[in-house]
Amino acid sequence: MAEKTGLLERLQRDVVMGAEGYVFELERRGYLKAGPFVPEVVLDFPDAVLELHREFLRAGAEVMVALTYYGDREKLKTVGREGDLEMLNRQAVRLARQAAAASDALVAGNICNTWVYDHHNHAETAAKVRQIYDEQVRWAVDEGVDFIIAETLDYLGEAQLALEVIKKYNLPAMVTFGSTQETLREGVSHVEACKIIAQAGADVVGLNCSRGPETMLPLLKDIRQAVSGFVAAQPVPYRTTPTQPSFQALKEKGHERAFPIALEPFLHTRFEMADFARQARELGVNYIGICCGGAPHHVRAMAEALGRFTPASRYSPDLSQHPMIGAAVKEKDKAYLDFWKDKPSGK
Repeated sequence: MAEKTGLLERLQRDVVMGAEGYVFELERRGYLKAGPFVPEVVLDFPDAVLELHREFLRAGAEVMVALTYYGDREKLKTVGREGDLEMLNRQAVRLARQAAAASDALVAGNICNTWVYDHHNHAETAAKVRQIYDEQVRWAVDEGVDFIIAETLDYLGEAQLALEVIKKYNLPAMVTFGSTQETLREGVSHVEACKIIAQAGADVVGLNCSRGPETMLPLLKDIRQAVSGFVAAQPVPYRTTPTQPSFQALKEKGHERAFPIALEPFLHTRFEMADFARQARELGVNYIGICCGGAPHHVRAMAEALGRFTPASRYSPDLSQHPMIGAAVKEKDKAYLDFWKDKPSGK
């Protein structure tokens, strides 16, 4: 097989389509425990991880991201599996590479927010974070990743540590911030953080997780205007609003909190995520994907909105063939829809 085109060359040429959300999707399928969200599934049910990689690939994702989100030393301690740390990280990359092998998809290593860093205690916590990132990136590089994604970072200081470690290995670095609050936890705006981390050498900067399309797009517009390099956007597929700007804030009447396992009432349709993909491209976003809550049908619709025909597009909907609502509904079946035609809508 010919040598793959690298991330930066692809971004120069066109939008790169990403896809994440592995942790939420595998939890829904019964392979991963909500709460700790540690990706033990990589070791316990590797075939489930491989299948999801393949589904995202068929749906149009150009990057297979190794499932090492929350696969770090401190998180594995919480579930008593610190001894499996290196095995989990290496296995995750191998699964991503196996899925990508039959295509020209790239393989990304992954590091994320650690819950260890504290800007009020930088010296001590930075040393621990640096160790966490260094071992994860080193194993990913050993296993042959094409670039590294550092994501869902809510401290500028932690993002700077992640970038410092990645750059030691001379791989492209994509650094994206979570946007749970109006600023990062040091009080730095997301726009300013992206400017700083881009100037420090990150090849791609932007946002992932926390916000849905409605509340991420305004920030993306400002980031695109503030930085000259590549910009990434991977929102959650949930209907966040200006009053509830992140999916952690979403509430349904009668329930105190929807996050993280009662979010279904707020889920975007595939059509709404396709609209996001188009709008993000119009803003000049270069790397477009989806995060927690995303599923292959969202990815396919987003890829098709960007003008791609994916392997899964063979099975894209054709409602003209539906026996109740299609183009050739039989006379005897029209009663099914006629029954509901004049019914009032709403709750």
